Amino acid sequence: MHTLVTGCRGRIGSTLVSLLHRDGHAVRAASRTPESLAATAEALPAGVPVVACDLSDPATFGAALDGIDAVFLYADPSGIDAFLAAAETAGVGHIVLLSSSSVLTPDAQDNPIAASHHAVEQALIASPLTTTLLRPGTFASNAYQWAQSVRANGSVDLPYPGSHSSPIDPTDIAEAALAVLTEPRLQGAAYHLTGPESLTATEQVGLLAAASGRPIAINTVTGAAWKESVSAFMPGPVADGLLAYMAALDGVPDEVTGDIEKLTGHPARTFAAWAEENAATFRP
Repeated sequence: MHTLVTGCRGRIGSTLVSLLHRDGHAVRAASRTPESLAATAEALPAGVPVVACDLSDPATFGAALDGIDAVFLYADPSGIDAFLAAAETAGVGHIVLLSSSSVLTPDAQDNPIAASHHAVEQALIASPLTTTLLRPGTFASNAYQWAQSVRANGSVDLPYPGSHSSPIDPTDIAEAALAVLTEPRLQGAAYHLTGPESLTATEQVGLLAAASGRPIAINTVTGAAWKESVSAFMPGPVADGLLAYMAALDGVPDEVTGDIEKLTGHPARTFAAWAEENAATFRP
């Protein structure tokens, strides 16, 4: 099996490439800007070929897919129809999509967070290719958004401190992708990936404080103030969608599944463990 992994500038893609290479599988790393891969924190193993693949530019698909049997795909709907056509022409038999648990909401087609994932899922389901859907919820690494404020002010602004999520370690997602790419019995299904427990935002901040060895204060702010604070890097509709999501889970435990253990053979990593591993990021 020869696998193309897209989005290798990201933690999940780069980790998956390393796992495939470690286990002796032929793998090709793809990125919109392949020249930048060498500069990423997650360096790729020596000898792994790197190719340009911009999921919005069909001109890059042919070379990227040549000789490929399976693809780990990020959910970019802009060129999905052309990508699937190129994959069929190249003889690809299996695509693993990094989707999102947001597609499980009733309004997925119109939800600003879920819409792109939903569109790509529908295109894949309609294609003749074997498709495996990985639907992770909140990433543990989303806590990085608090790091600058914690380092500078020792505090975090939260619109809904009691809102729950079941944060998942990105390494678990990469290991789940490895499993479905290499175990035929796991392919052709959809998996809802979560961490092992539902935690409020306040509890997550408390775990970060314990791991970093410093107190972290929580400032409860309005939704409008929070939206303004993230406006430099988050489009308004996405911020609105996240606010609605947080409001819906305010005081409501998030769903926890066993799909990580089903796929990887080990329990999902805890947020506390992720906080310990990344504690330096939250220290001055």
